[in-house]
Order: sequence, then C-alpha cells, then structure tokens
Amino acid sequence: MLTRTNYAEWVVLMKVMLKARRLWAVTVGAADEEDDQSAMEAILKLVGSLVAHMGSGVSYEVLSSLDIMISLTSNNSEELIPISSHITGILDYLESFHEDNLRKVYDIFCQLALAAGFNTGSGGSSVANELLMVVRKQVSNPDMKYRRMGIIGALRIVSTIAHVDVNAAMNCSSSQQPNCEEALELLKMSVNSCKFVTLPLIFLYDELATLLESKVLHSAICDWVGDYVAEFDTPFLADLNNGELSEKHLYDGIEGELWMNLDGDVSPICVNIMPLASTLPQKSQPCLQILPSQFSLLSTIERLVNEGSLGGINALLGCPLHLPSTKHLDGAKWGNLSGLQKKAVCHSLYYAINWIRELLNAFSTQVASRVDNFSQKARDETALKLLKRLRNLILLEGLLNAFLKNYPLSLPELRYLGDCSGSTSTSKFNLPKKVGEESMDDTSSNKRQKGCKDKAASEKMNPGDKLKQPTLLDAFKRAGVTVSQTTNRASSQPSSSGMMSKDIEQEANDPGELGLVDLMTAPVQLDMQRFKFRTLHTRCLSLLNYSECQDSSCSSFETELPVYLYLLRDLHNKLDNLNPATKPFLSTSQAKCSRVHCHDNTQEFLEKIQSLFSVLRKHLDGAISMIRDESESCTDNWSSHSSSAGNPDIPYVVVSKSSIATAVCKEILGCYRKLVAIPDLLNQPNMLVLKQLLQTLQPTENFDDILSEFQPSLAPSNVDYLYCGAYKMFEDIMDPVCSFSYLLSSDVLITMQSIVNSVVVLFDKSGESNQKIQIGCSKAIIPFLRKHLGQSAHKLLTADQPSEHAENGWQSKGDLIQKILQIYLRNSDSTSDLLCELSKALTQAPLLKTKGTQEASNGFPTMCSSTIPTWYRVLHEENTGTLNKTIKQAHKTRALPERGSIHTILEEIQKSVEAFVYLIQMCKTHEKVSIHAMAVKHGGKYIDTFLKAFNLLETQFKEHNAIILTMLNELQKATRTIQTICSEAKGYKRTMITSKVPPAKRSMEKFLFQVKALLHNCSTEKKFWMGNLKHKDMHGHVVSSQVYGSVDDEDEEQTQTDSDTPADENDNTLDEDAAEGSNDVPMEEE
Repeated sequence: MLTRTNYAEWVVLMKVMLKARRLWAVTVGAADEEDDQSAMEAILKLVGSLVAHMGSGVSYEVLSSLDIMISLTSNNSEELIPISSHITGILDYLESFHEDNLRKVYDIFCQLALAAGFNTGSGGSSVANELLMVVRKQVSNPDMKYRRMGIIGALRIVSTIAHVDVNAAMNCSSSQQPNCEEALELLKMSVNSCKFVTLPLIFLYDELATLLESKVLHSAICDWVGDYVAEFDTPFLADLNNGELSEKHLYDGIEGELWMNLDGDVSPICVNIMPLASTLPQKSQPCLQILPSQFSLLSTIERLVNEGSLGGINALLGCPLHLPSTKHLDGAKWGNLSGLQKKAVCHSLYYAINWIRELLNAFSTQVASRVDNFSQKARDETALKLLKRLRNLILLEGLLNAFLKNYPLSLPELRYLGDCSGSTSTSKFNLPKKVGEESMDDTSSNKRQKGCKDKAASEKMNPGDKLKQPTLLDAFKRAGVTVSQTTNRASSQPSSSGMMSKDIEQEANDPGELGLVDLMTAPVQLDMQRFKFRTLHTRCLSLLNYSECQDSSCSSFETELPVYLYLLRDLHNKLDNLNPATKPFLSTSQAKCSRVHCHDNTQEFLEKIQSLFSVLRKHLDGAISMIRDESESCTDNWSSHSSSAGNPDIPYVVVSKSSIATAVCKEILGCYRKLVAIPDLLNQPNMLVLKQLLQTLQPTENFDDILSEFQPSLAPSNVDYLYCGAYKMFEDIMDPVCSFSYLLSSDVLITMQSIVNSVVVLFDKSGESNQKIQIGCSKAIIPFLRKHLGQSAHKLLTADQPSEHAENGWQSKGDLIQKILQIYLRNSDSTSDLLCELSKALTQAPLLKTKGTQEASNGFPTMCSSTIPTWYRVLHEENTGTLNKTIKQAHKTRALPERGSIHTILEEIQKSVEAFVYLIQMCKTHEKVSIHAMAVKHGGKYIDTFLKAFNLLETQFKEHNAIILTMLNELQKATRTIQTICSEAKGYKRTMITSKVPPAKRSMEKFLFQVKALLHNCSTEKKFWMGNLKHKDMHGHVVSSQVYGSVDDEDEEQTQTDSDTPADENDNTLDEDAAEGSNDVPMEEE
C-alpha cells in the first residue's frame, strides 16, 4: 500500500517496473539499459519471493533463501542497492532466527553497505547508516534476545569493515573506504554495553574469539583487544611465594589450599577461585562466570600476536588452583557444612572444572598442529601437562557429581544457550535457581526469629520445597484446607533433594554419607547440567594419541585408560549433538541447548576426527584385553599418576579396573554406532572417509573362508568386503565380553545391528534418483549379515548367568532383553515360524524362580518369571508387525499373482494367528494383571490389523476356504479369552485393564461382522451362528453373573442362550461372541 512513509520505496519500485516494460522515457540507443531494467525487475521479484520464504518459519526454506540472497549480494551487490529498501523486510523476522541465520542476515546487509560505501559521514550510504543504527539499538537493548542480535550484527560489521582482505581488494574512492576507527568504536560500544551483564558479555567474548580465529582483522582491532584482555591477571590471579600462598584466610568459614600444582615451587601465581566463589554476591568484584570465556579470548589473541604460540601465558597451564581444603570434603565434615558453605564448595569445583576445560582448548592448539616457533620438546611437555590436567578434571567432576547428588544445586551458565538460557534451562531438571542464596536467607531468618511467626515464610524459602515431588498435603494447602500440626511435622520429612530437617540431617550426616566415589562411572548429576559447561573443542581429542609414559616398562595403556575415557565420552557427546536423532533419550530442548555453539558442520567434523579412527580401534583392543585378564583393581596405577598430577589424596575416591574397561568399551561402541549412523557419511563425497573407518574395524585374522559363499568373491578393496570384516570383528569380541558382562555384550550386538543398518541405508541412498553413489557393494551381503546377526542375538538370549545372580540380574535387564529379542526376531529366516515357536515356549515358562532355568524355559534362561512381561510384550508387538507386513505383501502379490504365492501368504497369516492364540491363551495360567492388560491392549491392535486382510480372504475364499476357516476358528478362541478378561476386569475393578477395554471391544465387534459378511458372501452353507455366551471364568467354569458384584439387568438378560451346539463340534460353524451395540461382554456357552 502506498503511504506517505513508503513513498520513496514505491518510486524506485515503479521506476524499475515501468522501465522494464518500456513505459518510462528511455533515450535513443539505450537498448542495454532496457535489458538491464528487465533483469532488475526479475531480481526484484526474486528478492520479494526470497524475503517471503525467510519468514515462512520452515527451516529448510529459510536456510535456502538466505543462501541464495547471500549469493546475490556477493555477486550483484551494486545492482541490489537501488532496491535495498525491499530487502530490509528481512529485519522483521530476526526474532525467529537462530545464531547461524542471524549471521547470514547481517552478512547480506554488510555486503550491500560495503558496495554502497560504509562511511557513515556525509558521504555515507543510507544502507550503512540504517544498519549501524539498528545494531546500536539492539546492543543497548536490555532484553537479551535483542542484545544477542546486536552483538552478532556488530561483530559482522566489524569483520566486514576491518577485514584485511576486503580493505586490500577495494577499488573505491577514499570517501567510500571503510573506516576501521568506526569498527573499533562499534566494538568498544558493544563491550561497554555488556560490561556489567554476565551472559551477554560471555556471548560477546565467545563470538569475538571465533571471529578472530576465522578472519584476519585490522591491526588496530587486534591491538585494542589485546590491551583489553591484558587486565586478566588482576582479578583472577594471585601471587605465590615459593609456590605457597602468602596468607591463608577463611572464606565463609572454609579454609582454602592449593590444588593441582604442576609447576611446583617455581609457579609464581595461582588461579584465585575459592575467594571469589565464597564471597557474598554484593561484595564480589569480578565474576567467575566470565573467567573461562575471557581466558578463551586471551588465548586467541595471544596466538594471533605470537604466530600461534602461547609461550606468553604458558605459566597458566601449570599453575595451581586455590580451592577448598580437602579436610572439608570427607563425609562427616561435608555433612556439617551449612547450605551456603556447600554451595561455595560446589561452585569452586565447578569453576575449576571449566577453567581446566578452557586450558585444554587453548593449549591443545600447541600439540594438535605444528607451531613454527614451538619446539618438539616443548610440545611433548605441553602434552604431558594436558594429560595431567585431564586427570584433574576426572577427580573434580567425580567429586562435584557426588556433592550434587547429596546437595542438588543449579550451576551457573558459562556459555550463552540462546532460548535455553536462564530459568527455562534450569527448570528442565527441577533444580532451584539460587539454592545457595535461598539457604542463606533461610538460615539468617531462623537466627533472627526462632518463633513460629515467620515459619511459613521460612519454609517457602527452603530450596527443598522446589525439589520434592508435590504431595496430597500440598494440594490440600493450596486449596486452603487446614492441616494439623502433626501433618505439618510429617510433611517436613527429607525430600529427594537431600534437604531435610535438622533432626534428620544430624542422623544422615554420618561419615559414609557420600559413600565411595568411583571416578570411572558416568557423572549422572553433572551430565544433567552439562549443557552449561564450557565446550571442549574437537582438537582436544588429539590427546588420545599421547601417553604420559615414555618408557617401555610402564604399562601405559592401563594407566592412561581413565584419561582416554574422559575424551571418549566427550567424543560420544559430540556425535550425539551432530546427529541427535540417533539418541532416543535426548529431549528436544537438551539437544537444542547442546548444539547452540556447534559451528562445525558434518563435513568439517568428519575431517577433524578422521585421524581418530585408528586410535579408537587401538583403545577398544586394549580394553578387551583388560577384560580377558580379569584383574580386579588398578588403584595403585591411578594413585601414583594422580599424585603426579597434583591431585589431593581423598580416601573415598576409587578407580576399579573392571569399570574402566567396561566404560571404555561402551563409549567406543557408542561412538561407532553414532559414526555409521551419520547420514552424510554415506554420501559420495564421504565414501573415502567411510572406507577408512571400516578399514580400521577389520579383524586381525583372515576371514575369507566365511565369505566363500559369495560368487563372485568379494574384493578386499570394496565396501561390501569391509562391511563384512567390520561385522566379523565385533562378532569375534562377543565371546570374551559375554562371559564378563551381559550389558556390554548387548552393546556389542546393537553395534553389529548398526553395521547392518548402515548397509541397508547405503543401498537405499544408491537407489534414489537424485543420488549417484558408486558404492562397489553387493546387495547379497544384507541377508548374510542379517543371518549372522540373528545367530548372535540367539546366542545372547540363550546365555545364562550364575544361578545366584540370574533372577535379579534378568529383572534389571528388561530393556536389553527387549532389544535383543527384537533383533533376533527381525533377522531370522522365518519370523512367523519363530514367533509361533517362542509364543508356545512362553506359555511353558516358569511362573516362579527355579533352579533349572535352562530346562524350564526351553533353552532360554532369559525367559524367566521376571522377564515374562518383556517377552510377552515384544512377541505381541512383533507378531502384529509381521502380520501387517504380510498383508501388505499380499496386496502387492494380488497385482502380479504367482502360482503358490497366495497360499504361502495365507500360511504365514495362519502362523501369525497361531502365535496370537498362544499368547492370549497364556492368560489362563498367568494371573498377573499386567499380562492381562497387555493381552487386551495388543489383542485389540492385532484384530484391527487382521481386519485389513478380509478383502484378500474374500477373494481367495473359494480356493482356500479350509485354511481361512481354520484361522477364523483359532481366532475365536483368543477373542473369547479376551472377552473373559474384560468381564473379570470390570467385576474386580482392575483399572489397568478396563481403560483398554473399549477399543478392544470395538475391534472385536468389527471383526464379528466382517466374519459374518465374509461367510454370507462366499459360502452357501450355514457356517455362521451368533448368540449369547455363558458367563465363564478364565478356567472355563460357569459362574454366576453376580460373582463379580453388581451387574445390570441388561447384562443378566444377555446370559440367556438359544443353542446347545458347541463350536468345536463343527469346523464349518463359527459362533461369534459379541453383538453390536451391547455395552457388556457376552458370555460363552457350550
């Protein structure tokens, strides 16, 4: 719409469009101009369409439109200047863009402003003026959402103006030359606006460090940044005398000491964490939250100034950390600390962890790539210190995880998480935002007022109230119901958070409160808040190639394994973030938080970790050899190397050899699963990377005899041969692993499944019309691999545990049994035969714990009383899925009928029906309500699936009526049992079952009338009879309708029957067991 405010834009628009249609006055001989205007009109339409797609909210549309617009502004920036006012429509959608898209948007406007002249003086362009005005407003906005946009925009402008290559390549007048002083002023303004706001300042530091690493900026910018970060040592570092603190103070009643000194007495400084973490917020001058990000910026500018070397700040790598004294960390004294003191200890350890992580990020550049002015000896010394710092990390994270388990605490964010920052991210894990402050307020309130006057307010401030599960009493209180004093006292029992009343607290704070801390177990409490930590860069993974032991006499692998485990877990997390769809338990919000600062795309990431493939195999072989040795402990090895790393001696910290080997195997297997599941790895540009990965997974012994069935034989250089070799390697390690750990062997099996899935996906991609992949792979390897995969799954299902651990062991492995059983069923030669066999075996499984598990469960020790529900559910699900696939195959076969194919399909359906009947009839011997509930639920689903087959049955009834009538008679047995279960559930008020009854009844009613229609249309004999059934229990005994309680009159009338002919006496007669519209379950009569 034309208004007074957009008149200028309309003038440009109409001028372009009228000139393109030759309706504007054009001088003679201006044919080129007419062509230019036609092209300009096309560009104008294209720009309008692109801007509209950017606001669509569809991620791939937005990304594609931005990429096209960047290409246009890079190649045709001068032509777009006249219509730049139409491009500014992109600014309306900034709020919906994530960081990467915001960078692209500002790159678009920077290119336009650069083409028009970036000077903002009298000769400056309107595009540049408008861009700078918008960015300045955003940076000064108190809302973090807009400030984030301003920071990104300001730094993109700085990179455009101060980029050395741009200034060297510009061929414009001096009035249009970009002014680096303007860029510097904009950078200063951005820093000053964020100086007293923590998260924006962290975000600015991180973005600026990334910019300095990726582009060469004007020396004035680098000099100013260098001078700015040179003040780093003032707030965060403290001087030492002969490696010791000059004075020792108590901070909030906690004594501090030096930890992890790698330089000994020669260290001149320490990182002053404890004093800063312990002081009250109003007294704290520097903020420890910005320490890691400021150091990251410092190390980046140091490398730029010194040609890649960090020699100027090398003292920071080995200097000690000022942390709480270890005497406060044992179980008894930890329990006696106040809430504020516990918070100070936890925060001190947390900041120490992230400080060391940034040390690894910075100094790994000295060992990951060659630095010209850095000698090999210095590189080796740096690598040794980094490995020791990893040992420091392992101890710190183990301790902090144990403390957080005892005292849950929300940790501060040390990197900006976009929309996940602030209270939103905290609330995901039901953690209090400021437990320490609230505990402090609560304590002071109790000291001031010991009466009952402010008791309610004190309880309100208690952080434990935010952590505990809401109770019925809480609901009464919210509703205004008066609760007695006794109830109040009861409600003050300890919550799940560990916050408890004083009496309970004294009782619980015994020396064994923290228990033993195994450093090799996954830090679950920390992992819940891992997204707040500083991210380890991919180059840190190069430390997997280094070892602390230089002499051959040292058992290097066993001693280094804890360090490697830490790096392997980080690699596993990076692979999860790269391809989050492969991690089923990762929520969308957590995945979003994890990927906020992941600037590497898949291609770049694969290139960076390509050198680690052989290292992963080496460490896997080492862990398997440790499992074969079956040694119990490597505590001595850990203790000696931990002491050399400056770790304090804490008695309850342990490291077991078996847990190390198991954890390393699990992490490496998880990495392999994630790697082969990366979609881009199976594209043609990455085929060499895929081959390199598979080559590192080949078995040590020749396996060509196993591949003898392939004709022609597989070539060792082809992908199919490499896939088979990788599968064989995992198959070979199954035996030693299975005898050691059932959990670990199931991980091996799932990794083998991922190899098979990768082959299937590779062939699917090669068959797509838009893919031209030369894979050099035979499709015959798919059935070969699936056959072996099914055999491996069978081997695990038939594996037995020692009798004293068997029952309890299988009870805790229900999810694993489910996965293994699914693999076994889906990779068998005949799934329907196997389903029928296992369903029959399940009916004979022991109901109680027995000694002869192997014999009682038909050769499947995993089929015991504690795992019967898992087997029952999986068999139902797989049976229904197999039936569905068979019916779909039947519909395809009908289009191209082949002799014998229909009969084979009907036989498959009949086998599926037999398995279904076995499973339903099992309810007569198993009285567990959970089994009956699954029978009703999955029974209804199975009947729904079977209804899809009636079109096929009707067309084939004349030729195959015998098999069709047989399967319908068999199904009748199952439907009667289901209806009996439903009737008993209603009488006994088993809500677990009754909630599933209505859909099951609807399915069986549909089935009833489908059978009636089938027999009416296809048979001339009297094959169908429908009536009411007698009321019987699960054992077939006739019972009174009153036995279950009150029954309606309508129910009593339906127990009357009009026939005495049982269905079993006549195979051609079907007496179905439901009537349309009845609200209750008909009963059976014989």
